[in-house]
Amino acid sequence: MIEIDGSIGEGGGQVLRTSLALAAVLRREVRVFNIRAGREEPGLKAQHLAGAKALTQICGASSKGLQIGSTECIFSPGPIRASFLRFEVGTAGSITLVLQTLMPLLPFAPGTVEVEITGGTDVKWSPPIDYLRLVTLPLLARMEMQASILVVKRGHYPKGGGIVRLKASPTSVLKNIVGIDGGNVNAIAVVSHSMMLPRRVAERQASAAARVIEEKSPLRPQIQIDASENGSHLGPGSGIVLCATRDNRSVLGGDSLGERGRPAEVVGEDAARKLLEEISSGAFLDRHMGDMIVPYLALAAGVSDVSLSQITMHTFTNVKVAERVAGVRFDPLPEVGLPGRLRVKGLGLRREEVSVSPRE
Repeated sequence: MIEIDGSIGEGGGQVLRTSLALAAVLRREVRVFNIRAGREEPGLKAQHLAGAKALTQICGASSKGLQIGSTECIFSPGPIRASFLRFEVGTAGSITLVLQTLMPLLPFAPGTVEVEITGGTDVKWSPPIDYLRLVTLPLLARMEMQASILVVKRGHYPKGGGIVRLKASPTSVLKNIVGIDGGNVNAIAVVSHSMMLPRRVAERQASAAARVIEEKSPLRPQIQIDASENGSHLGPGSGIVLCATRDNRSVLGGDSLGERGRPAEVVGEDAARKLLEEISSGAFLDRHMGDMIVPYLALAAGVSDVSLSQITMHTFTNVKVAERVAGVRFDPLPEVGLPGRLRVKGLGLRREEVSVSPRE
């Protein structure tokens, strides 16, 4: 059994998500203790529990300690199944954090997996769903991960009620990815949304973001407005995601979430400035994708080597967990807050190895 101290690094739910995801793929039993020890209210919350239970179903795992408030759990995975699964996170618990837990398994399933999750699509302290659609999936496609995300309904704090469907097909093996130089930006896309608010909220967010971008770039952002003024959602909310695509097929993101009392123009400007900061770094990946890609690099075939705009505590944490669970070794990272690179020789795990026999 692999022992994981949940207080390492950022000491939050990231340790649990990455530990269980890699354990499920590798068929390795893990015990995670001190879960979310670095938080004011330690232990499992609804969104962490939803991700763990989703994993339990998709790989027929047995487990102990999976309940709200638990600071320790044991997870013993079985073979990954192809299936249709439906989960509720509860209130506005983050759908994207649940997807982060599930997605590393899906290339290794014996067939297509479809997942429907109800919860929060655009909430604080987690990637907005459009970031996964516009940034994460295109980059993972370079590693031969085949998946799509459909946003059926958005859900915001505090009631949630958003619905997202993920569909993924298996691949024989994940490819490594190499990207050091950022390359030239050839397109910028903007998705701005407002639900149960006037459409002009989303339009003002987008216009403000475009204005900031056009002051620094000759490119004219391509804008998509997603707005609904009716009561089909459980509560109001707004937000914006920008992505920049480079000629070397790297993708960078910037986002911002609307809040009561926060002008729409401020929301749009904030997201645009974040994106410009990522672009100016010259890195291949933005700071958020830098931590999200770690489990995939650990599982991929060959040597992956990518530059990051900034090493975050989440990046550091995911690297330490991947090294512990998967047994790989990343090149040493610089200090948190500095630009850096992720370089590792992955396991080169093949789908047949996951679905046919247990791994010790």
